[in-house]
Amino acid sequence: MRILNKHIISEPHKRANAAIAERDGVRLVDLSHTIESGMATYPGLPGPVVCDYLSRESSRATYAAGTEFQIGRIELIANTGTYLDSPFHRYPEGVDIADLDLARLTELDAIVIRASACDGRAIDRSEVAHADVEGKAVLVHTGWDAHWRTPRYFEGHPYLTQAAAEYLLEHGAVLVGIDSLNIDDIGGGERPAHSTLLAGGVPIVEHLRGLAQVPAGGFRFSAIPPKVRGMGTFPVRACAAIPSPT
Repeated sequence: MRILNKHIISEPHKRANAAIAERDGVRLVDLSHTIESGMATYPGLPGPVVCDYLSRESSRATYAAGTEFQIGRIELIANTGTYLDSPFHRYPEGVDIADLDLARLTELDAIVIRASACDGRAIDRSEVAHADVEGKAVLVHTGWDAHWRTPRYFEGHPYLTQAAAEYLLEHGAVLVGIDSLNIDDIGGGERPAHSTLLAGGVPIVEHLRGLAQVPAGGFRFSAIPPKVRGMGTFPVRACAAIPSPT
């Protein structure tokens, strides 16, 4: 470990502890999967390529002695890691990633719906109808993130039914997230949850993680993608901000 301008630069083996942090009386929980070169997010879609564009060794030919930089390069499809769907993902006339309102992505009052104990894969209206969702980000905890980076993750995932999505839209949810492969059943070509929510202007965040570490309510949720024109989806760094007990 070395110290530079009083900031600690952690060694790689200590980075796993960054999933939870404390700041000014708030516990921050990272709800995103790490994007790594070659990883698979969705069946049939290629994994990202993460590499150097300019390596530290090569940069020494350009900069003064003792000065070096790394410039990275990444090639990925938009549906990589934990990502957000905008209406443009489903509808050509919908708002794309660049035009999403920051007020719909940042510091949202949020709740978690525990669906991990529900029977079967389908999370129906009855699983969400008990919750006060108006004006909130609704994060559906299924526990499916336990299978991330394994073949099991791609088979038999939990999903929302059309009736559940309609309830969330009709009762004022402003964002819906899930810690599963897809918010819809991918057994056929229909995508009723996507179609319902995105038609109503409700962004969707898929492939969340760590919702077991988040309370049922009383916290804030943020998931902000880069401002990229012409994209319907893009990876996000999703985070829960939970007030620490006084």
